[in-house]
Order: sequence, then C-alpha cells, then structure tokens
Amino acid sequence: MSRPAPGVVRRPRHAVAERPFIVIWEATRACQLACLHCRAEARTERDPRELGGAGARRVMDQVAAFGRPAPLFVITGGDPFQRADLTDLVAYGTSLGLRVAVSPSGTPTLTRENLSAVRDAGAVALSLSLDGSTAARHDAFRGVPGVYDRTLEGWRAARELGLKVQINTTVTRDSLEDLADIAALVRREGAMLWSGFVLVPAGRGERLDSLTAGETEDVLHFLYDCGAVLATKTTEGHHFRRVALQRSILDARGERPRLGALYGRLGERAARLGLFEGRRRPVRRPPMDVSSGRGFVFVSHTGEVHPSGFLPLSAGNVTHHPLTAIYRGSALFTTLRDPSLLRGKCGACEFKTVCGGSRSRAYGFTGDVLEADPYCAYEPGSFPYQAELRALTESTMR
Repeated sequence: MSRPAPGVVRRPRHAVAERPFIVIWEATRACQLACLHCRAEARTERDPRELGGAGARRVMDQVAAFGRPAPLFVITGGDPFQRADLTDLVAYGTSLGLRVAVSPSGTPTLTRENLSAVRDAGAVALSLSLDGSTAARHDAFRGVPGVYDRTLEGWRAARELGLKVQINTTVTRDSLEDLADIAALVRREGAMLWSGFVLVPAGRGERLDSLTAGETEDVLHFLYDCGAVLATKTTEGHHFRRVALQRSILDARGERPRLGALYGRLGERAARLGLFEGRRRPVRRPPMDVSSGRGFVFVSHTGEVHPSGFLPLSAGNVTHHPLTAIYRGSALFTTLRDPSLLRGKCGACEFKTVCGGSRSRAYGFTGDVLEADPYCAYEPGSFPYQAELRALTESTMR
C-alpha cells in the first residue's frame, strides 16, 4: 500500500506567534450593496471615525515592522474603492515591501480603469465574491441587481490586466445546491483560488439559517474533490485541514469516505456538468494552517485589532499600541494560539493542532471563544487509521 505524501497541510515558513501570514485591513465600511451575510453591516456613507490616510499608512508601517517576508496585506471593506486615496495607499504599501491585494465589491466602482490603477500602483491580487452561478441567484444574495454581471466583467478585466484573482463563495443554505455550478463557472472563467466561506453568525449573517454539521462536512469533502481541478481553500472552515489529512490517507488506501446525501447530490451535479473532466491539477493545493490570531489578524476601519473579522473581540487599537505588540503579546491572541486551552469536542480532538475549529463560529454560537465549533461533525478518535494519521501529522508539522 502506498503512503500518503507529506505536505498535505502547509504551514507558514515563519513562527506564527511572531509574525502573521496575512493581515486584513478594513479600509472602510461604506458600500452600495446590501448583502445578506455582511459581517460589517455596511452602509452607503463612510464612517467619520475611519482611519484617514495618515492612519492607514501607520497601519502599513506597523505591518512592515513584522519583518521579512512581509505578511500578505489585504485591503478590504465595505468597498475599498469608496476611498479616493486607495491607489495611493496601495502604492505606499508596495513601497514598504508589502504584497498588497484588494478585495472590492461588485459595485459600479469595479471598473477596468480602477483595476488598472491599483495594478499600476503595485497590487498583485484581487478577490471577488460570487455567491450564485446565475445573475438571479447572486444578485438576490447581494441585494442589488446587476452585481453578477459587474463581478464577471471585473473578474475578466482583472485577469486580462495580469492580476491574480481569488473567488470567494459564501456557503449558506441557499447556495448549497448551487455549489457544483459555481465551481464549474470558476473553472471555466479561471481563477488563482476558489474559497468557500463557511458562514459565521455575525452582522447580517445572524439572520441566515444555519447549516448542520453534516451538511458542512459534505461541503468540505466536495471542496476537497474540486481540488483535483481547481485550487480550493476555505474561510472559517478550518476542519478542511482535517478533511485533507483524512482523505489523503483514505485515497492512498483506495477507500471512500462515508458522507451524506448532499455530498452525493453535489457529486452527481458536478458529473453532469463535466466538472472533473479534462485536465486535472498536477499537484493538489494543500490548505494553509492559519487561523484566527494564529497567522491571521484583522484591523478594523477604526483601528481595532481582531483575531478575525468575524470575531468581535478587540485586543487593542493600532492608534494606541503597535500592531506587532498586540499580535505577539495580547492575552486574546496568545490564548487563541494555545490549542491545549480548547474546550469540548475541539479540546479532545486529535486534529486540534492543525484544525482547532472556527473560534469565530464558536464565539458566535456560544459566547465562548474556546468552545467547540458547532459546524464540525467529527467525533474525536473515530478516524480508523490513527497510526497513519500520526505519521502524516508529524511529517506535516516538520
């Protein structure tokens, strides 16, 4: 029997206790959309408390102070194109040696001219949201007609301009049965990465129906299958790393996982669409072992520092304390980096050092940032090949 290859889960090359892999900065909460899941509960007008140009540059100075290699710096919103100084800020971050990406909304500001401007200023990547495979589905979720068409136009323009494009899809009860069609669209249009965002009850997202743990498991395994033809990842779906480890062992043994009806329906739909036909990826993209406060940090539009944009607990403000000090030494961040403190099922799980569950979701449902992730269906110790798992986990952690 062949052994699964190491590197099933990637780890940052530097110690995540010292330096984040990625910093997300919320440039503004202003946005012309009314998305059903919006964490920020965005408004059409800009918040007068927003960090101005000088404050934004200080944030980037503090990110650069983490040292080289610099964290990926993502400018998000709201809609960052609502800021007239966006291009100047991209150029400033680039001059500091930061890898800058922009995450705009599908509004009238998503034009080829604006995309060209941020590219010329030094932006290397773009992330766009696609929550339905048709205009009717996507626009209903985004709350404004025409967003789907603008998103596809911006996507195509960005690729023509040489920007790397990541497509983000929110996994909700309304989008579950559409995921295979969305995957087919992403494969057809082309993207650097497709990310499935497993919903966290924050902001407007609190009003959306929750998934079951079983449905989430089916989705994660479907995303793993899609990894054969698309580079895939998850946001707030940390147990995707567990799935990758399990599937690597099962695949090497020629076995299939036992999953639910949703997984079967998604697979059947994907087959009808021809999703897995034709050229396959020579190497599957391993998920990155990065979680809230452990390789990931979010800076709000007012400078508050959170382990995640979906975890409304602040560890400090960059206008009062350096981001380096908050990330490295705050009680909230150091607690989140210690898997031995996890409670419930997550605390007992053999995958806790490479998964740990969504701390944002645990907090959203229970009010306790260390409790178990309610969207995880796995029972600790139930995977049948523990010896192979230990060997694979050890090789991954080296």
